[in-house]
Amino acid sequence: MIDLMEYIKRQILLGDGAMGTELYRRGVPGGHCYDELNLSNPGLIERIHRDYISAGAMMIETNTFGANRHILGVYFDLGDKAFAICEKGARIARAAVAWRDILVAGSIGPITRPFESENNPGKDELAETFSEQIAALVQGGVDMLILETFADIEEMVIAFGAAKEQAPGLPVICSMSFVEGARTVTGVEPGTAAAGLIAEGAKIVGANCGAGPRGVFEAVKGLAIKKDMTLSAIPNAGLPAFSDGRFEYTAGPDYMAHYARKFATAGVSIIGGCCGTRPEHIKAMAGALEGIEPGPIPKIFPIEERVEKAKIERTRTPTAFERAIESKFVYTMEIDPPRGVDSDSVIGAAKNFISSGGDAVNISDIPMARLRMAALPLAAAIRRGTGIEVILHVTARDRNLIAIQSDILGAHTLGIRNVLALRGDPPSIGDYPFATGVYDVTSEGIVSIVSAFSQGVDRLGVNIDMPADYYVGVAVNQNAGNFERELVRLEGKIAAGAAFVQTQPVFDIEKLKKLAESLDGRVKLIAGLMILASERHAEFIHNEVPGIAIPDDIRKRIRGLSGKKGRECGLEIARETLDHIRNIADGVCIMAPFGRYELARELLP
Repeated sequence: MIDLMEYIKRQILLGDGAMGTELYRRGVPGGHCYDELNLSNPGLIERIHRDYISAGAMMIETNTFGANRHILGVYFDLGDKAFAICEKGARIARAAVAWRDILVAGSIGPITRPFESENNPGKDELAETFSEQIAALVQGGVDMLILETFADIEEMVIAFGAAKEQAPGLPVICSMSFVEGARTVTGVEPGTAAAGLIAEGAKIVGANCGAGPRGVFEAVKGLAIKKDMTLSAIPNAGLPAFSDGRFEYTAGPDYMAHYARKFATAGVSIIGGCCGTRPEHIKAMAGALEGIEPGPIPKIFPIEERVEKAKIERTRTPTAFERAIESKFVYTMEIDPPRGVDSDSVIGAAKNFISSGGDAVNISDIPMARLRMAALPLAAAIRRGTGIEVILHVTARDRNLIAIQSDILGAHTLGIRNVLALRGDPPSIGDYPFATGVYDVTSEGIVSIVSAFSQGVDRLGVNIDMPADYYVGVAVNQNAGNFERELVRLEGKIAAGAAFVQTQPVFDIEKLKKLAESLDGRVKLIAGLMILASERHAEFIHNEVPGIAIPDDIRKRIRGLSGKKGRECGLEIARETLDHIRNIADGVCIMAPFGRYELARELLP
């Protein structure tokens, strides 16, 4: 068997190409669990391994990138087969190399999704999940491990720790994925990643996937912080293009071969191909590397130099609403966009509320997942036409990470600087239950995006043209059955940069007091205040709207009432609640029933 560290002293180690995109090219449909093919179609996997070996690969990776209990269980209901899939994947690769001196690397990908937190396991569960996968690969006979396409340095450290424990004698490649600006999608720079991994004992550090060879080349240069470190580079074959109903990658064999030589001259010892790389690419790369001996890393970029150049935190310019809440108790009103194109009535309602003494209006973002006009254009129309301070609701439900950032930047240009970050009600409860929820990020992720913009960078840490100042808040459910868990989530949002908190409608003052005590004045607290319209309205809210509970004594007060008497009772309850709120919170968000926005003015001082 080859000794990896001795091998790379004498010659460049050429790895194989992609497995997933090659399976796709050979007819396995997108959306199929490619890892499961180790059990159902091992012959296909072995043929791909053999094709890469024939092309010149001296290291092949097992078909186990996503074969961990969490991913298989969540997406394919194959969690209990994770060990078997990984062990079989290693044995298939072992059979493909047969008696030849070719290394088998056990492929291990990340478990978590960047920015998403609600479905992600904790550190202990991550460690256990990685350990199971690694143990299976070792039992199947791998020669080494490759931890690849990681974006979160903390998760990489957990995976590396599991590798050291489960396979103490095997070499481990720690490969991060970097995107535009040579940062991971969580904002980690190559030098910072390398320093952290080396501190944990990593001997081989690299970059894979990303935007293509040029991006990986820039990332690898940034990883070079020590002369005696070993570097790996495994880029995609360019960017994918969608043509004739299929994805195709743009970089040809000659281009990949060109970069293989560039990687070698930059001191990279392990070179291969990621998504879109086919056997013909590897053949061209093998030819380009023939006769090239491993050389030292020509230029080192110490991490200390990067720290000295780090951005200096700046002080934001406060919004008008922010200045108001710092000096007094504020009154806001929630406005639902119309179910159509006529916005005149809600714009008029906003004007009337402000002229009566209100401080700002909230514009909800497709509440209850029911079709309405988009929040941003309505907020812009109100802001541009009246100069009113607007709090724009931004949900993670309908837009991906790119679109969320674009909309928030656009809001700034339109004069909208106050943002309430929300996860958003799932489409399944709305009038289009078959629609897809995106949820690239959580509400905490939206706060992180806004906080980054205020420092002049996007979520990856790449500079935008100028800092964009926002006042960002988040929602909290003071009625949550597990209040302590709700507080843990809230603390994460505050740590990400949330400056104010808005509650669900308050009907139980004691729950609001408990929340205020937990916050202890660290952020501003705005209490939701819903005006009930009738017994029917109250019962619907209590029984059918998630996150809201109305105490029995209030439901008894409005029992049997509707029409004018119902609204009068609802206003009386709201006034009494507001008297208590003024002594606890920093402001109130009034929620009027069924578009009767004139009722909100009845609660203004």
